[in-house]
Amino acid sequence: MNKDIQHIIQGCLKQDRKSQHELYKLFYSYGMSIAIRYVNNENEAISLLNDSFMKVFNKINRFDSNHDFKPWFRKILVNTALDYLKSQKRLIMNKNIDDVHHISDRENILSKISYKELLGMIKNLSQGYRTVFNLYAIDGFKHEEIAEKLNISIGTSKSNLHKARKSLQIMVQQQLKLEHA
Repeated sequence: MNKDIQHIIQGCLKQDRKSQHELYKLFYSYGMSIAIRYVNNENEAISLLNDSFMKVFNKINRFDSNHDFKPWFRKILVNTALDYLKSQKRLIMNKNIDDVHHISDRENILSKISYKELLGMIKNLSQGYRTVFNLYAIDGFKHEEIAEKLNISIGTSKSNLHKARKSLQIMVQQQLKLEHA
């Protein structure tokens, strides 16, 4: 771990406000890039991020300085986002488990749209689809972990991921048709 971050974390352990502010500034952008994927607008993302930082400051003594800070922070942030979505009763999962067909990789298509456009498409997914997609495709959780975190079956997780990918595929195709029209 970087010596500057170690020094900042040591200050946070002593509840030093300046160190807490430094940690916040250092990881604000990273945190926002995660938070904005789980909620509908910037204000909610900022609120999630602030709640996550409060948890970090309150639990900083549990952080193992032999590991990187980013993954620990990401885990807190993702769990905070999931708790928020559950409390808002926004996580409505589609429990119809259709025949899940594998969608072929379309890297050549994805290379034609920007990250910002793709992020916008992900935001247009239903909250349940978006959450499963984020957890699986972006944050790297396995279906078993997603099922446990969201209190759903593994099949429901797979079904929601499939439907999210299918919806994204349709959105990408529509976007490419608009660009070539």
